[in-house]
Amino acid sequence: MSTRAAQSEQQGWFRGIDLFSQLAGPISQLTRLQQSLLFAELSQIAYMPPEPALTCVRKIGFTESVYFDRDGAQAYRFRNSHDCVVVCRGTEPHEWNDVKADANAVAVLAETIGRVHSGFKQEVDDLWPMLGHTLKDYDGPLWFAGHSLGGAMATICAGRCKVSDICPNLEGLFTYGSPRVGDRAYVNHCRLVHYRWVNNNDIVTRVPPTWLGYCHSGREMYIDSKGRVRDVEGWRRMVDRLRGFLRGLRRFNIDHFSDHSIEQYIASIHAAVQKQQLAMTRKSRRRSRIAAM
Repeated sequence: MSTRAAQSEQQGWFRGIDLFSQLAGPISQLTRLQQSLLFAELSQIAYMPPEPALTCVRKIGFTESVYFDRDGAQAYRFRNSHDCVVVCRGTEPHEWNDVKADANAVAVLAETIGRVHSGFKQEVDDLWPMLGHTLKDYDGPLWFAGHSLGGAMATICAGRCKVSDICPNLEGLFTYGSPRVGDRAYVNHCRLVHYRWVNNNDIVTRVPPTWLGYCHSGREMYIDSKGRVRDVEGWRRMVDRLRGFLRGLRRFNIDHFSDHSIEQYIASIHAAVQKQQLAMTRKSRRRSRIAAM
C-alpha cells in the first residue's frame, strides 16, 4: 500500500466517530455509566490502526498507547498518570484467525479451575507473553475491556491477573456483546468486578450455547429494544426481544446482528449518561435553592 493510500485509510477512521469521554482524573472517580461509556469508546478505538488510535485516546486523556499483535490476536494498552487500560480487539470477519477463534467452541482446561473456550484461550495465549511482561511491573489501577471476541479475551486476561501476582490492583472488567467464555466452575473461581453489556437481541451474547456447559459471568447491563438501560428479566425480556426483532424487520434489518455493533452500544450508553447527568444537575439545583432559603 502506498503512503498516500495508507494515510487516506487512517484518516477514514475518524469520519463519523464522536468521542464523548474526557478524563480529568482517575477512572474510579467516574460514575458506573460514565466508566461504561469510556470503555465502550476504547473498545471501538481498539479496531483502529495504531496511529489514529493514539490520536483518539489522547483526546480522551491517555498519554500512552501500545499495540500488541501476534498471529492475528490483537490488543492495546492505554495509560496515563492515573490508570492503565488493556483493551482487546474484537472479531474482524476478514481475519481468518478471528473467525477460527469464534468457531472453535471446544472447552479446554483453564490455568486455574474449570474450562474455557479453546478458541478464545488460544487468542489470549498468543498475546499473553507480551501482555504479561508489560503488566508485571505495573502496580497502579488496571482495567480490562473489549467488544465481541475482544470481550471474551479481556475476560480471560482479567481472570489470569486476578489469580496471579502480575497486577494486584485489578479494578474492573467491562465487556460489550461478549460471548460466553467458560463453564460455571471457571466463572465461580475467577470472580471479577465485571459489567457485561448486552444490547437487546445481540446474537453473539447467546453463544456458545449453555447446553455445551458455558455460562456468562459478571453483572449483566441490559439495553432494551428502545435503547434504554433497564433491568428486564423473564417473560418481559422475551417480549422486549420480540419487540426489537419486529422493529428490525420493519426496517428490513435482522437486529440479532445489527445489535452487536459497538456503535449501538455507545449510542445507548451515551444517552443513559446524558440522562444521568441531567438528573444530577437538577438535583444539585434543588439543593442550592433549598440552601438559599
